[in-house]
Amino acid sequence: MKIIKNRLLNIELPPKRSGFLWGPRKTGKTFWIKRRFDDCEFIDLLKTEVFADYASKPSLLRERYQDSQKLIVIDEIQMVPDLLNEIHWLIENTDASFFMTGSSARKLRRKHANLLAGRAWRYTMAPLTFLETQGFNIEQVMISGLLPPHFLSPDPIQDLRAYVADYLKEEIAAEAVIQNIPSFAEFLRVAALTCGELLNYTNVGRETGVSAKVVRNYFQILEDTFLGHRIQPWRKVRKRRLIETEKFYLFDVGLTNYLARRTPKIGTPEFGHSFEHYILMELKAYQAYRNPELDIRYWRTSTGFEVDFILGDMDVALEVKGSQRVHTGHTRGLKALLEEHRVKRAILISLDRQPRKVDSHIEVLPWQVFLESLWSGELIT
Repeated sequence: MKIIKNRLLNIELPPKRSGFLWGPRKTGKTFWIKRRFDDCEFIDLLKTEVFADYASKPSLLRERYQDSQKLIVIDEIQMVPDLLNEIHWLIENTDASFFMTGSSARKLRRKHANLLAGRAWRYTMAPLTFLETQGFNIEQVMISGLLPPHFLSPDPIQDLRAYVADYLKEEIAAEAVIQNIPSFAEFLRVAALTCGELLNYTNVGRETGVSAKVVRNYFQILEDTFLGHRIQPWRKVRKRRLIETEKFYLFDVGLTNYLARRTPKIGTPEFGHSFEHYILMELKAYQAYRNPELDIRYWRTSTGFEVDFILGDMDVALEVKGSQRVHTGHTRGLKALLEEHRVKRAILISLDRQPRKVDSHIEVLPWQVFLESLWSGELIT
């Protein structure tokens, strides 16, 4: 039975301090806030009548709450950017404090909205992690993904279909003022198919039917709406010539496979790609909840040696293989890296059942063991 346990996000706002909680739709921001801040004033801008009130007259916020002693929570703040000017005034002139959620920074930036200039702490909510769930099945997660309603759904494909149709193709397109929605929909499919590969705007544009400039804008839209992130290459060169092109991953493995029309099974190349993507999801969640300064990069040479993820300043090198039995061919990238850099820990994450060592310097860890080590704080100190 699949169960969602307590979320790992922890927010303790001091008195008179405000905050932002960013993250994609359906990650559980609103549910978490209502449980965490149960005694607050809650303004839900997704409600039509509430949105209409504040969109037509943002000063209502000041008129209603300038004497409030409670925390004021505003859900989906990007829907009425002008409210941030009122919030700024209230923070400066009263004892009011605010906590705001958002699923897009793009609309705020486009309208040059007041982002409070450091007066509000910033947090991010990610999809579910391994430690937040019970009844976890790695093969099923590649299909459902880890948005809470999709993870629990008896029919995640239907939920993913609705998410793409109602949110990605229409709401994101409308917010970003995209004129050609069919081309954006095709771009989403191509972005999913090339997820985790070196970014090539020209090739994606050719497949999508738009220019490379438009493709760059589309990728930026996904970043601004927290629907994807770039992974930069390691650039500190020693001997080998390194690839300097970034990679792009969508924020959820289930969404990626739905858009790419894939059903990954253990033992297939598609599962291997998805498994790597899933490990990155855990790393990004760890970065958001435990170590915001953690640097996550990849390492690749012009001759084809590659290591999936480099954490910190060569503190940990990670290679991810969706194999149930690791062999020496899987360690080529890590061995090449170790020839040039002093790496504190070199780890190959796999579906192996027991931890072991290869060539004395490379640890092979079952993915569950790796994640327990990551979240316990043992991996990165």
